[in-house]
Amino acid sequence: MTQRIQNALTIDVEDYFQVAALAEAVDYDDWASMEYRVEANTDRILSLFDEAGVKGTFFTLGWVAERSPEMVKRIAAAGHEVASHGYSHQLIYNQTPDVFREETIRSKKILEDIVQAPVTGYRAASYSITNESRWALDILAEQGFTWDSSIFPVHHDRYGMPGTPRWPHRLTTDKGYELAEFPLSTLKFPGYNLPIAGGGYFRLFPYWFSRMGLGSINRQGKPFVFYLHPWEVDPEQPRLDVKWFSRFRHYNNLDVCEQRLATLLSDFRFTTMSKVLENEGVLDRSLNTLGSDSVAGIA
Repeated sequence: MTQRIQNALTIDVEDYFQVAALAEAVDYDDWASMEYRVEANTDRILSLFDEAGVKGTFFTLGWVAERSPEMVKRIAAAGHEVASHGYSHQLIYNQTPDVFREETIRSKKILEDIVQAPVTGYRAASYSITNESRWALDILAEQGFTWDSSIFPVHHDRYGMPGTPRWPHRLTTDKGYELAEFPLSTLKFPGYNLPIAGGGYFRLFPYWFSRMGLGSINRQGKPFVFYLHPWEVDPEQPRLDVKWFSRFRHYNNLDVCEQRLATLLSDFRFTTMSKVLENEGVLDRSLNTLGSDSVAGIA
């Protein structure tokens, strides 16, 4: 069963200094002066995916795309899906709707101008579409996005919408729009969902545990979504002076992450986010609109 299910392979294309956990050490205004490493790290991931014969979805930050349009073209030319990760990687619930709308329009246009194709998928910085900022879903739909992967059905200090569906589904926004949603994958325990979708969890947990948890999702007949960042395969990145917990979150096991990723690519089947949503019947990609399946709304 697990080898027949295609899972969503996703990369959030941002640089190490843009991560929310390091914001205490790097101000947005300082980004342009930081050592720029995202291109080389993204190319490492592209080579790894090519060797494994897999395609994925690259949620690309508008700020990065402006500086690296040729990298975005390489992503698209290799057959991967390009989606939006917003423009400035700011937490949405710290933005006003007007600022979020402007950044959403700006980043979408940057990416579409580069790849010369519609960009219809979105993932929020640090999964910051929460109950406090669910208004962002209406703005995404108004700007032509048809699917999203921003909602983490967990309790967390920085993100999370506990109690929301764990599987790909159709949601209805507050204004009545519909979006296909692929929540970040979790393991369900009594009264608690454990994040298992990738990123820092993939580096923190031993590989056997990640494989077991992700495999259990496939054994239930469901696809999982896996995510990683280019900086997570870069153990040589500069070390920034941050508090111990942020330091642990960001730098833990960077030296083993690339090899773990290579192993994961051989242990499971992967494809793009849009393809998985289409397989699940919640997205009609051929029409670039949502299909006619039943709606699962967010409570």
